[in-house]
Amino acid sequence: MALILVIEDSSFMRNKIGNILKRGGHEIIEAEDGIKGLQLTIERSPDCILLDLIMPGMDGVKLLMTLRERGATLPVVIVTADIQESTITQCRELGAAAVVNKPPTEEELLNTVRKVLRRGKDNG
Repeated sequence: MALILVIEDSSFMRNKIGNILKRGGHEIIEAEDGIKGLQLTIERSPDCILLDLIMPGMDGVKLLMTLRERGATLPVVIVTADIQESTITQCRELGAAAVVNKPPTEEELLNTVRKVLRRGKDNG
């Protein structure tokens, strides 16, 4: 299916999300912070990124800003426990394709990824 980069500082949540995506037929690469996530984005060119917002080092908002400044157009799905409307609005303004609340259900996560990947192909 697709190569998906999961950027999440919690190893528990990273494993949970990764296992859901693997069951959905996707290949997974993982990063525990935004800095490593940026490196993997450059090295591996994933089809989609699932991004946590609150992480040490480079947080999700800063990474999303950096990706957009570099001209990256790949879909980014924010997966966060931060449900503040201002945060969600900021992410959407920065081009996030979707926002999913933690912990995501398998159905919600797979449907969201499917939609943003399809949207990316339709626009590409």
